[in-house]
Amino acid sequence: MTITDHEFVDLPTPTGPMRTHVFRPAALGRYPGILLFSEIFQVTGPIRRTAALLAGNGFVVAAPEIYHEYEPAGTALAYDSAGADRGNELKTTKSVEAYDADARAVLQYLASHPASTGKLGVMGICIGGHLAFRAAMNPGVLATTCFYATDIHKRSLGAGMNDNSLDRIPEIQGELLMIWGRQDPHVPLEGRLKIHAALEAAGTFFQWHEFNAAHAFIRDEGPRYNPVLAQQCYGLAIELYKRRLGEGDVFVTAAETHH
Repeated sequence: MTITDHEFVDLPTPTGPMRTHVFRPAALGRYPGILLFSEIFQVTGPIRRTAALLAGNGFVVAAPEIYHEYEPAGTALAYDSAGADRGNELKTTKSVEAYDADARAVLQYLASHPASTGKLGVMGICIGGHLAFRAAMNPGVLATTCFYATDIHKRSLGAGMNDNSLDRIPEIQGELLMIWGRQDPHVPLEGRLKIHAALEAAGTFFQWHEFNAAHAFIRDEGPRYNPVLAQQCYGLAIELYKRRLGEGDVFVTAAETHH
């Protein structure tokens, strides 16, 4: 499916305008919406390609810059030690309340987007996995994919490093897809078991998949990339979104059928 991938909007939030990148099918019609949360490096090439993959499967995708209060609009941090240091510094500078407000702003934008059906899903990677986990607590979020979500088990997201994500699991009403790498030092077995037990105790509707892979194994840049597993995982996510959000309403003209 041909997509449009150069749009952006600056959404108002309590902490200032948030640059949000929009990827969507080019064909006229209405499609389900997906909020895509990035890694600590913001909207990099690999994140844009993930967004394009989702859009090409028939979704309107909005990827916000998670550190919009601290970095100029359009900033993507480099995949190097300096970029990692800056991203990790900001991770615990920004408040959990500000992260949550950002999620609500993007979900409201997607719900009212003229190319959206109003059916909403979320996806997140690394810190974005944790942000997606929290975004799933919003009413109307039907399906959420979390790739190796960091810091849930440690309760260490945001300023003060004392988040309440585990406590709020009962607020998640949609379906979760939790994906982990068994060789990921950021979320060891003890941490994964803690999250799994909390989901079970809350009666959450969720899938749980662990792979023999390192942290960042779906990022198509760098030595930890595992393309075979990445393809499998994207397949799981797209199946979830198609099943829970629907296909959308695509308007195909006679002229388009000849291309």
